Amino acid sequence: MTDGPDSHRSALAERLREARKAAGLSQGQVAKLLQMHRPTVSEIEAGNRRVSAEELTKFAETYDVTVSWLLGETAEQLEMNDPRLQLAARELSKLKPDDLDRLLRLLASMRSSDAEEGGESK
Repeated sequence: MTDGPDSHRSALAERLREARKAAGLSQGQVAKLLQMHRPTVSEIEAGNRRVSAEELTKFAETYDVTVSWLLGETAEQLEMNDPRLQLAARELSKLKPDDLDRLLRLLASMRSSDAEEGGESK
């Protein structure tokens, strides 16, 4: 495996796809939010199209991730000692699988709704 431009583009494409799915957005929704055509988003996620710095920033804002993470320069890190995270994990572990699935869909819907309203990312 080479470490050239193609491998970087492929890694970026994978991170963009992963971030979009984590945000609970479809390619069509992202295209609408970023004022792109859906096939453009598809080409970017396939690693077949370059992404400008401006586009990269917009993707990061939409997905609530950093540009550095999208570029693979930093790992996604959670503060494991955050008491809120620990509380959430305890509560989630008590849910039945179907309820957990519903909650995850609700969270994705909330993120999608917030993004469509032009909500500020954290």
